Amino acid sequence: MKIGIPVYDKVDLLDVCGAYEMFDWADYDIDLLAAEPGMKRFRSKGFPYSVTQGFADAGYYDAIWIPGGEPDVLAAIIDDPKRVFLDFLVKQASSARMMCSVCDGAMLLAAAGLLDGYEATAHWEFLNCFPERFPKVKLALGNPRFVHDRNRLTGGGVSSGLDTALKLIELLSGRALAEKVQLHTQYYPDPPVSSVIPPSPACPLPPRR
Repeated sequence: MKIGIPVYDKVDLLDVCGAYEMFDWADYDIDLLAAEPGMKRFRSKGFPYSVTQGFADAGYYDAIWIPGGEPDVLAAIIDDPKRVFLDFLVKQASSARMMCSVCDGAMLLAAAGLLDGYEATAHWEFLNCFPERFPKVKLALGNPRFVHDRNRLTGGGVSSGLDTALKLIELLSGRALAEKVQLHTQYYPDPPVSSVIPPSPACPLPPRR
C-alpha cells in the first residue's frame, strides 16, 4: 500500500507523525509531498523537517492523508487563485481508493469540493465551518473520532488521527493488520483526565479575500 501525505508550513505535527507511525508499522510506503519541496516547519514551535518530493513527483496512491494546520495557512491555501493544493487533491481523488483528512485538514478536502454530499467531521472548533462555508457537506453529530463515508475518511481533532489511521489500515488491509499495528504501537488509550468538548464556535477560518 502507498500513502501520500501532502504537507505545508505550520502543519500539525501529530496529524502527520502519528499517522506516519501507524502506516509505517503497517509496512506501507509513505510519501511526504509539498507544492514546493524543501524545508518546512511544523506548527509546534517551528519544528523543522525536510520534504524531498513535490506534487509533480506524485504517482498513484492508495490513500491521500490530509493533515490540519494553522487557520491562516489553510485560508491561504483555500484562497490561492492558482489552486495548486486543491487541484492536487482533485487530481489524486480521481484514482486514490480513499481520500482522508484529520483535524481541520477536512477544510481543504471541503474547499476542493471533495466532501460535497459526504458525511464528515473535523476538529470540534471547525465543525461550524461546514454549514457556514461548505454547506454541501453533511456534518456528523456527536464529535466522533472519525467518520467513514464510502471513499472518504475524516478524523476529528489532532489525536483522532491515530484512530483514523487505524481505520484506514483496516479498510485497506483488513482487521488483522490493524489489530497488529494497534498492538505494536500499544494504542489502548486511557487518558488520566476527562474534559468535555464544548459547543463549536463560529468558523475560525479567516474571511475569504
